[in-house]
Parts: sequence; structure tokens; C-alpha cells
Amino acid sequence: MTIEVPSSEARAAAFIVRQTEIVAPPLVPELRLHLATEVTPLWYATERELQQLGLGMLSSGTEGEPLSSGTIPPPYWAFAWAGGQALARHVLDHPQLVAGRRVLDFAAGSGLVALAAAKAGAAFVTAADIDPFAGVAIAMNAALNGETIATQLDDLTTSEADVGWEVILAGDVCYDREMAARVIPWLRACARRGVTVLFGDPGRSYCPDAGVVELGRHAVPTSLDLEGREALETRILQLR
Repeated sequence: MTIEVPSSEARAAAFIVRQTEIVAPPLVPELRLHLATEVTPLWYATERELQQLGLGMLSSGTEGEPLSSGTIPPPYWAFAWAGGQALARHVLDHPQLVAGRRVLDFAAGSGLVALAAAKAGAAFVTAADIDPFAGVAIAMNAALNGETIATQLDDLTTSEADVGWEVILAGDVCYDREMAARVIPWLRACARRGVTVLFGDPGRSYCPDAGVVELGRHAVPTSLDLEGREALETRILQLR
């Protein structure tokens, strides 16, 4: 039986191929991803493409009205961020953290951390993000690496904390005050229910100081365009 790919997903996949190259993140050479080599052109290209594809329509207002530039998700999926690289490296170096367990990669972006968990022997891996492009990119990256990753395009912070995951991995979620204020309490609620919650912190301003345990550190090569420096010292933290 032939399954037709929805036209919007097929066009999104073609867009990702045009705008990225297949490369291995510096700290995680075991994996290959569709990643952008330049920041600014892709940032604007994503906005145009979203409007053309009609993805992510406004939940309120005129039906069918395309997203405004202020609500279009930036293409986080196209970059291997320091927090995600460090967390992926930590998982691959310590596979016992995820082996045989049900794992969620929260705010997954490219799916790098989800792929690391799958490669380390997780029983089942879900990559969650709110960006439709991320969902397509994750599927493409999973296929590229021969791994099976489920995708979920939802804001999980609006749902119950107990949904069957045993491990939650969050690569880089404290870069924005509003996001951290929404995400950290939800992750803490998951931790209180017995879920192992790990996240990467490359020195973000809104990372919590209390209720965390440092498990390790990694020096992550990064881009001047993305971070304003060539490397970031990134901590692996467990939320308690």
C-alpha cells in the first residue's frame, strides 16, 4: 500500500534539504543531522516558507490567516545547540541513564538528544516540539541515523506531568525568561512523580540555582553567529 505524504510535509522536507547540509555535531560525531551552516538566511527563509505552506495557523483571529512574524517559531531545529550537544554526549557516555527506559526529548529541535537516547538503548523515545518544521526535521534525522523516534507536536506544559515517561531530557530550555518560567515548574512536577529529569545548561540566565544536581560538564564548540563565542562550558543538571 502506498501512503501519500501530505503536501505541506513534503514541501517542508524539501525546504529542509535546500537550507541545510548533512553534518555531525562537533561533540557528537556518532550522529549526523540536517543542520544549517548560516544563521541569518535560514531565519528569514523559514518565515517565508511557513507563510507559503500555511503551517501553524493562528489559533484565534481570522481563519486561515498566516502567522505573523512575531509568532513564527524560529528555526531552532536547524542548529545543534550547546545544551543539546552536551546532553547528547552525556547520554551516549552514560547509556545506563536511558537503556531500556521510555524517554522524552523535550523541546527537541533537531532531535539530537532523542537520537542519542535511541542509540544508547532507550526502549522508546518521543521527541516533542511545538514547531511543525521540527517534526519533519526530526523524522528526517531519525531516518538518516537509522533510528525510530516518535514525534509529538504539542506544548506538553499544558498537560499532566505523569504520562508514562521514565526519563525526560531537555537540551536547552532556560534561554528565555517566559519559557523557563513555564517549563521548569512542569519539569519539577515530573521529577516529583519519579521521572528522571536531565537538562543541559550552557550558562543561560534563567537556569534555576536551587533544586538541581550537577552531573558533569562539557566544553561545547559553538558558533560566533549563534552564541557570540567559539565554545561554551555546559553543565549537565538533574532536576530534583
